Amino acid sequence: MDIMKILNTNRVILNMQAKNKTEAIEELTDILHKDGAISCRKTFINDVWQRESEGSTGFENHIAIPHGKSAAVIHTTLAIGRTQHEIPWETLDGSKVRCIILFAVRLEDQNTTHIRLLSQVAGALADDDIIEQLLKEDSPQKIVDLFSQYAESGVC
Repeated sequence: MDIMKILNTNRVILNMQAKNKTEAIEELTDILHKDGAISCRKTFINDVWQRESEGSTGFENHIAIPHGKSAAVIHTTLAIGRTQHEIPWETLDGSKVRCIILFAVRLEDQNTTHIRLLSQVAGALADDDIIEQLLKEDSPQKIVDLFSQYAESGVC
């Protein structure tokens, strides 16, 4: 599955109100629920926290990539959010988080699609220019386009 088939501007919020990890996960889950990607907010959040208990999903460069593999997911997708506040999160480089990419994965996709999508996102996040734009860009469409251009470049 191509990341561009699951990412849209309805799932990008660039002015999150969250001030901590819990609020960030809940705010992005609300977007997924409102957009029809998940059927049960509570079940999905519990599954995200289950995954967090297994090890931090903090990346580096102010990015976190939490994910929930859940029966509550109607179709595998992701939501991208950028906070107005730096959020403490266990990251590889010790940085506080400003951009969260929340994966919502159907149980049926957990060993296939999930791995490919995670690989595509991680590959994009290896590009310093993409990270810089994720942290600055004010247009949800331009955030979606970042991943689209990366995928079209054949790098991933």
